[in-house]
Amino acid sequence: LSARPQLASMGTFQVLKLPLGFIRVLEWLFAIFAFATCGGYSGQLRLSVDCVEKARSNLSIGVDFAYPFRLYQVSFEAPACEGIRTERVFLAGDYSSSAEFFVTIAVFAFLYSFTATVVYIFLQNKYRENNRGPLIDFVVTVIFSFMWLVSSSAWAKALSDVKVATDPDEVQLLVSACKIPTNKCGSVHGPRWSGLNTSVVFGFLNFVLWAGNIWFVFKETGWHKSAGKLAGQASEKQAGTFGQQQYSRGSFDQSGSYNSQGSFSPPSEYSQVGGPTAYPNQM
Repeated sequence: LSARPQLASMGTFQVLKLPLGFIRVLEWLFAIFAFATCGGYSGQLRLSVDCVEKARSNLSIGVDFAYPFRLYQVSFEAPACEGIRTERVFLAGDYSSSAEFFVTIAVFAFLYSFTATVVYIFLQNKYRENNRGPLIDFVVTVIFSFMWLVSSSAWAKALSDVKVATDPDEVQLLVSACKIPTNKCGSVHGPRWSGLNTSVVFGFLNFVLWAGNIWFVFKETGWHKSAGKLAGQASEKQAGTFGQQQYSRGSFDQSGSYNSQGSFSPPSEYSQVGGPTAYPNQM
């Protein structure tokens, strides 16, 4: 119990008030929301098959599907409207690659942002040693920014296709009995998409966070510091050149004989007030 306060006292929690640490915490939280809303999703649609012979009808056929959205493996029993026979119907499509890619990026982003936050707090000296920590952090941040953009775009397109593939009006076209004009098929209710829509929003928000954090991570690298030194030296050199130019254009008054145009005139005998000095006539 005594070690925990000691560990907390050793940490530099002030870094969480800076943009670098604060954005890392937001990345950690938003990554959790992204993979939780996508990876934990399960939905259901219901449709009805009303046969000519009412006894063979089924007015509430439930179809359950979930992450990772391999819909071709999802099946349900539907009446064939011929005797008491039923048929097994499979949904169409496989969108697991985009969904799993999105969740994988979210999980790795969650792990890295958590690890980076711990390093910022408790291993600040190791992080800045030999400039390796900031450089690695910068490269990883750029990579994750790009991967969030790609995975979120791919998942948004896949989600649009999943919505079409699980639309009850589209699913009923897969049922043989619904192709007979005398039978009536319809949709009872469709899936709820609020969770998956939220996952796409969190995906693009994570991209914004990681892309925006590139600048703050770059400021910790030696590249930014060396660029700052070069800019400082250039400004000092420019200021020194400007000072020399001003000095060369200034006026230096030695007995009032150097004017602002730079012309020099020797001291005059008529510099005293009251006119020229009178000399006695020599005999």
